[in-house]
Amino acid sequence: MPLRRRFGFVVLGAWVVEEADELVWILGYDGSDGLASADRRYYVSYERRALDPDPAQWFVSSEGARLRQVLEPDVL
Repeated sequence: MPLRRRFGFVVLGAWVVEEADELVWILGYDGSDGLASADRRYYVSYERRALDPDPAQWFVSSEGARLRQVLEPDVL
């Protein structure tokens, strides 16, 4: 997470789906270059490639989706 933050991402939340042994986290990015561009820049960076151990070894799969907020957190 600290490296993601240095690249301009915001961690909006993280959850564990215990029955499925899954981690779900929501990242935000508000840069003018767009999320896909920022994600590419993050993954090709020296800092990301130098992470040891590589966190990707624990991922079985990764999915992305564009989300739109419908309720403010204080309304919930």
